[in-house]
Amino acid sequence: MKMLLETGPNEVKTMSTAQLRAQFLLPDLVQKDAHSLVYSMYDRMVLGCAFPVKNSVQLEPDDALKSQYFLERREMGIINVGGRGSVLADGQEFSLEKLSCLYLGRGTRSVSFSSENAEDPALFFFLSTPAHQVFPCTLFHKNDAMPVQLGEAEKANQRTIYKYIHKEGIPSCQLVMGLTVLKSGNIWNTMPAHTHLRRSEAYFYFDMAPDTNIIHLMGEPQETRHLVVRNNQAIISPPWSIHSGAGTAAYAFIWAMGGENQDFTDMDFVGMDVLA
Repeated sequence: MKMLLETGPNEVKTMSTAQLRAQFLLPDLVQKDAHSLVYSMYDRMVLGCAFPVKNSVQLEPDDALKSQYFLERREMGIINVGGRGSVLADGQEFSLEKLSCLYLGRGTRSVSFSSENAEDPALFFFLSTPAHQVFPCTLFHKNDAMPVQLGEAEKANQRTIYKYIHKEGIPSCQLVMGLTVLKSGNIWNTMPAHTHLRRSEAYFYFDMAPDTNIIHLMGEPQETRHLVVRNNQAIISPPWSIHSGAGTAAYAFIWAMGGENQDFTDMDFVGMDVLA
């Protein structure tokens, strides 16, 4: 499991592009018939992907967790962005089509991932945070999330928001999780930008054509930096940083958070005249 320490805004001001990418960009999460794990010291989030093609993938605890099994003291949110697949959790099978979300509560001992069809394999992105209460394992399909249409064509930010794990959706200890799908011809997400000092966040970009790039904006509002992101890559977003971006074509991304509260609207907005 890759370990990422916290980095403060003063350090980020001095970083080269290569240093920024090493600290905040996760380019190699998708590994065939395996899972990846990245431990971020921001709110002790663990994120990664499971990509079962021909074989099922068993979630194993890493030595760094010092636990008998992965979710002994943790909860997890999982979203499938590939073909139909399933998650087997303590003997209970959950079938996930594309854009379905599964919540696994603390104490779930055995977790494995599989695909229904090796020609169209599932791709599971997951985020795990520490948990101090047990909530039931719960599956939401994309229509269960009551999709919300946002944005305007004039601002090139028309998009559909799916909220899965939050105060009015799937209950959890501290996880908040959902996804955003941009409409064709639209490129901007989360602009005007915001921060939320009470939660750390991760983005996972998907459904991007091979020649599409995302220019992901991060950093303090008056000390912005950017990262070039490609398909099936993730970004770690510190609580003090904005997290916004634009693509060279339409795309989709998962947003997943852990921290002090689960209020989706708890955002400290940044005016367009403040960004620098």
